[in-house]
Amino acid sequence: MLHCGLLAPAGTPAPIVARLNAELRKLVASDDVKTRIHADGGDPLVSTPEEYAADIDREEAKWSALIKKLGLRVE
Repeated sequence: MLHCGLLAPAGTPAPIVARLNAELRKLVASDDVKTRIHADGGDPLVSTPEEYAADIDREEAKWSALIKKLGLRVE
C-alpha cells in the first residue's frame, strides 16, 4: 500500500496544522482529486494529524526492526 501525505515542520502551530488538514480534506473530497487518485491506482483516505503521525511511527518501528534484524547498514 502506498501512503502519501502532507507533512509540516516540527513546531508548526496547531491552528496552521488544523487549517492544512481541513483544506486537504476538502481537496480529497472533490471528484477531480478522487478521479486522479483512482487513476493512479490509489484509494483516497484522509485522517487526523494524530492518526497520520501514529501511522508513520508504526511504519518506522516495523521497518527499523526489519533492517536491524537483517543487519543492513549504510556505508
